[in-house]
Amino acid sequence: MAFLELAKRRFSVRSFAPAAVEDDKLTLVLEARRIAPTAANKQPQRIFVIHAGSEAMDRLCSATSMIYGAPVALVVCWDTEAVWHNKREAWRRYTSGDMDCSIVATHMMLQATELGLGTLWVRGFDARDIHEALELDDALEVSCIIDVGYAAEGCTASPHHEIRFDLEHSVSALSDISR
Repeated sequence: MAFLELAKRRFSVRSFAPAAVEDDKLTLVLEARRIAPTAANKQPQRIFVIHAGSEAMDRLCSATSMIYGAPVALVVCWDTEAVWHNKREAWRRYTSGDMDCSIVATHMMLQATELGLGTLWVRGFDARDIHEALELDDALEVSCIIDVGYAAEGCTASPHHEIRFDLEHSVSALSDISR
């Protein structure tokens, strides 16, 4: 499948079928995480795989309503002790944590889509609530959650999914700037 076709096919699933995600498919989704690029190849991401029916899923669902019955939730975190720090921007304490996790999450979602799975990028929560509910190590920061599973019958993309700005809206050439 061509990349743009794959990227266009992925949409935010907010209704999941109860079917479990096969281990081999989940392993491929996690392999996509492993090969994703990160700043300075620090690989600070830490993924917690949480399955429906577990105590951890119950705790996660108590901290966010955005799991939508997904059989698997991937809690994407970064290790503050392993993340890349941009010394040129020490004044704002910039790290690559969220950016690295975003790249990793995108890789996992696209791999899941190729495998016929649906996903939802979740960030509508207070990270402290997730951190506390899952009793995560203090060195970890929660970036996002990726719900993974099979879309429920009749589940379709939001009407907003197809709305995209033209390239000219967000792409500009700087070659004509004089100094």
